[in-house]
Amino acid sequence: MQCVFVQFRCVPGKTYQVAADIYDREVVSELYSTSGEYDLIAKIYIPEDQDVGHYLTERLFDVPNISRTLTTMTFKAF
Repeated sequence: MQCVFVQFRCVPGKTYQVAADIYDREVVSELYSTSGEYDLIAKIYIPEDQDVGHYLTERLFDVPNISRTLTTMTFKAF
C-alpha cells in the first residue's frame, strides 16, 4: 500500500463538518486538525493497484466545503 498525507483547507467555519464528512467515508487511516495554512491532515493508504489521483478524487475531493488540498507522497518509513 502507498501511504500519502493530504492536507485540507476548509471554508471558514466548516472544518468540523468537513472532518465528519471525511471520516464518514472510511477512507482515512488517521485524521487530525492542524494549525497553520491548512485545517486538517489525513493519513491515507492507497491500494497498490489504484492510481493515487483517481483514488483520492473519487473518494475524498468532492467533500463539500474544501477549498484547497495538498497531497504529499511518501517513500520510505523509518
